[in-house]
Amino acid sequence: MAYSITLGLIIGTKEWRQEVQSCLEGSGARTVLDQPAVGEWPAFLERLERTRPDVLLIDFANLQAPYDELIAQIKNSAAAPQVVALHKSAEPETILSVIRAGADEYLYPPIGANLGKALERLAARLSTRMNGNPNGGKLLGFFSAKGGCGSTTIACHTAVELARQTNVDVLLADLDLDAGLVGFLMKCKSRYSILDAMANTHRLDLSYWRALVSNGTPRLQVIRAPGASAQREEPKTDDIRTVLRFVRFQYEWTLVDLGRGLNPLVLSALDEVDQAFLVTTLDVPALHQVQQIIRSLIDSGYGQDRLRLLLNRVPKAPDVMPGELEGLLGIPVFSMLPEDHGSVYEAYAEGQLLPANCNLGRHLTKLAAAIAGIQEPANRKKFSLFR
Repeated sequence: MAYSITLGLIIGTKEWRQEVQSCLEGSGARTVLDQPAVGEWPAFLERLERTRPDVLLIDFANLQAPYDELIAQIKNSAAAPQVVALHKSAEPETILSVIRAGADEYLYPPIGANLGKALERLAARLSTRMNGNPNGGKLLGFFSAKGGCGSTTIACHTAVELARQTNVDVLLADLDLDAGLVGFLMKCKSRYSILDAMANTHRLDLSYWRALVSNGTPRLQVIRAPGASAQREEPKTDDIRTVLRFVRFQYEWTLVDLGRGLNPLVLSALDEVDQAFLVTTLDVPALHQVQQIIRSLIDSGYGQDRLRLLLNRVPKAPDVMPGELEGLLGIPVFSMLPEDHGSVYEAYAEGQLLPANCNLGRHLTKLAAAIAGIQEPANRKKFSLFR
C-alpha cells in the first residue's frame, strides 16, 4: 500500500470476518479496533475517538436506515475515519443510498473480492492527504491590542464560517498560551494541546497530528492551548515555525489565535502567517496599544500589506470614524464589527457560539466571506453596520 493504514473492524457476520482477515494478511494494514457490533452508540464513538483508525469497515447488515446520521456521527468524531460499508445487498438503490449518506466505499459479497482494491484506493487518498496541499494553504493570525478586545471570539467564529462557506478543511489553532480559551469555546475533547506538537516536531506527521486535534464543526478541526493553569516550558521559536509550516500543507485555511500584544511567540508566528488580523476596540488604551504594535512591526520590517485592522464592539455613534483612524494609524480598517453584548452573553451562557442571524453573527459571516474572497450575492438585501 502507498500508506500503512490503521483499521477499525465492526463485523458481526462470520463469513465476512473471515474474508476480511484473509484479505488483510500481509497487507501491512494494522487493526486498532475490532468488535462484532456497534453496541451502545456513545460507548462506540468514545472508543472510536480513542483508537482513531484511518478506515472503519462496518457491517451494515444490522444497522437501520436511514444511514445519514450514523455516518455523519462517525465522520464528525475526532477520529474522522473513512468509512467502508459492508452490506449484503447488491441492489443499485441500496448502494446509492449508502454512498449518498457519506460512505467512502461499498462492498457486498463476496467481500474479499474487492476489499484489497478498496483499501488501495483509501490508502492512496490518505497518502495524498499526508503529503498535504502541494501549494500550501493560507495561514491567518488573530491577535488583540490588549486583553478583552475579542480576538478569540472573532477567530473562532471566522473559522467556523470559513469551513462552512468554502467547504474545505480548516484548522483553528490556539497559540494563546496564557488564556487558552479556544478549547473552551469550541468544546475540544482532546486532552492534547499545541504544545504536544511543538515538543514532538521530530515525529510530526499526519498520523501523530490526528491524535492531537479535535473535531469542531464539519470540515473544521481544532487544536487547543494547554490553558493558563498548566505547567509548561516556553516553546522554542523554531518549534513554533515547524508546526505552522506543517499545518500549512495539511489545511486550505489555518486560523491561529495569538492572544494579545507582541511577545517572542507572537513574533515567531507572525513571520509564518500570510495575514495578521489586529483586533482593537475604540477605547483610548486599546488604540494606544494598536499604534505601538503597528509601529513596532513596521519598524522591524513586517510588511504593512500583511496587516489587517479589525475594529470590534463599535457603538452606533462612535467618537472616532474609520477615516480618522486610518490617518492616525497608517493602515486601513479591514472590517468593523458592531457592539452586540446581548447576543454574545446569551450564546456563551448557553455554551453555544453566536447564532448566524444575530447582528454580530451576520457581520462575522461577511468577514469570513471577505477573507475567502467570496462575493456577496447581488440579489441579497444589504444591511448596514448597525442594523
